[in-house]
Amino acid sequence: MTSRSNAAAATGIRASSMLNAARRTRELETLAEGREVDLLVIGGGVTGAGVALDAASRGLSVVLAEAHDLAFGTSRWSSKLVHGGLRYLASGDLAVARESAVERHLLMTRIAPHLIRPLPQLLPFVEGVSFTQRTIGSIGFWLGDGLRRIAGTPGAVLPRPHRASVAEAVAMFPAVSRTGLRGGMVSTDGQLVDDARLVTAIARTAAAHGATILTRTRVKDVGADGATLEDGLGGGSIRVRARAVVNAAGVWAGQLDPDIRLRPSRGTHIVLDAAALGNPTAALAVPHPGSISRYVFALPTQLGRVIVGLTDVDAPGSIPDVPSPTGDEIDFLLTTLSRALERPLSRSDVRGSFAGLRPLVESGSGDSTADISRRHRVEVSSNGTVGILGGKLTTYRAMAKDAVDLACRHAGLVDPGCRTDRLPLVGAAGSPVPIADPVASRRSSATLRSRYGAEAAAVLAAGGSGGAERVAEGIDVIRAEVMFAVRAEGALDADDVLDRRTRIGLVPEDRAAASGVVSEVVAETLAALRPQ
Repeated sequence: MTSRSNAAAATGIRASSMLNAARRTRELETLAEGREVDLLVIGGGVTGAGVALDAASRGLSVVLAEAHDLAFGTSRWSSKLVHGGLRYLASGDLAVARESAVERHLLMTRIAPHLIRPLPQLLPFVEGVSFTQRTIGSIGFWLGDGLRRIAGTPGAVLPRPHRASVAEAVAMFPAVSRTGLRGGMVSTDGQLVDDARLVTAIARTAAAHGATILTRTRVKDVGADGATLEDGLGGGSIRVRARAVVNAAGVWAGQLDPDIRLRPSRGTHIVLDAAALGNPTAALAVPHPGSISRYVFALPTQLGRVIVGLTDVDAPGSIPDVPSPTGDEIDFLLTTLSRALERPLSRSDVRGSFAGLRPLVESGSGDSTADISRRHRVEVSSNGTVGILGGKLTTYRAMAKDAVDLACRHAGLVDPGCRTDRLPLVGAAGSPVPIADPVASRRSSATLRSRYGAEAAAVLAAGGSGGAERVAEGIDVIRAEVMFAVRAEGALDADDVLDRRTRIGLVPEDRAAASGVVSEVVAETLAALRPQ
């Protein structure tokens, strides 16, 4: 039995969806034969993965090249929300607001309901929130519910807003200030278990439809007819001929195409212990001082953490691989959130922090980055490539559709039309990528189901007798998840697992505690994938 069939048998998951080192090697060897492909996609974030899935599901031959790892850039630094566009409604951008609500509906009801949960958001009526902010915020929640209804999302998926009593507000967010507390207003939005996990699921679904997904593969000499791919693991270079090329490199897109003008903005988050805030079951929405449209959110998330964000500031200059938060941004988040808390927060409460760069399109208006439209744009550059610019995580599917539509028209490709609005991702009920025992997955732990959906039982089974052991004390990640990340999710080293497949790395102390076991399991699993 080959390493490919061994790995598939071990997981009980269809081999066509499995991304791993062995598959990567085979696909690079196939590309070296010189065949022309329909579409080359540059970038392995949510947009690039979405383009690969859209094109592959139309029956096109697709190669995706990513210089680092899936979700290495902006896609893993979001607030983990699949939001309905209320912010854009407030700024008068009705088209983006409606598009966001529609895409949220598709994600929560068809595409990835296993990765998204409804998250209540509490606007607290405390002394730190003015009467005007309470009033406008409440009206905004009801307007947001109007977007939900326009998109057709049932109330059973996203409940309607309601006024919360004092007791309910405290129960939802126990750390909320009691000073002048008069309850609050509650709305509900969608929250991803993790943004990087969504990207991985999209990429695996694309692979199941025949796409070649290559990480650690940098592109050079990009043109309308293809690009040179350099194997970052020492395998040399390959010239890939393509009928169309889509530049989905995000904030790095301008480095591949001189026609592209971006104005990156930095969004910073901090990571707190959920226990320090009373283990909240809802998000807390605190208006910026003096603002009626911008908020700091404290969002309970996996691994017993709460992430607090976010900022929106200009980030001129060179584009770093991993952006860094500034001290001023961290202090701003702490100070703003503390206005609504019983106990003010300090730097000692911060367990970790992260920042991402938004690939905003340069408008030349001189507006602040917070005021630049999040509307995406697709266009054919002077070098013949299709560029996809702007946008946001929630609308990745619509962005991908527009990019593939344009690529097909530009290159004269046979186009049966987009079908991703009705295509569930791996792990979702009804996915065209089935697993061996979906009934067993329904009986697995809630934690595993929230990360893997219908694949949960297969993930656990793949770990064998020691698979249920945690990678470190107090960290809710088991050895089987590390093995699955290597066997099926394209992880090539411990960093891929710690920083993108599990997000343990968001807290440096957790990363240090788990790195030894994770490195050991990764090495063992990679060795097992090599041909015998």
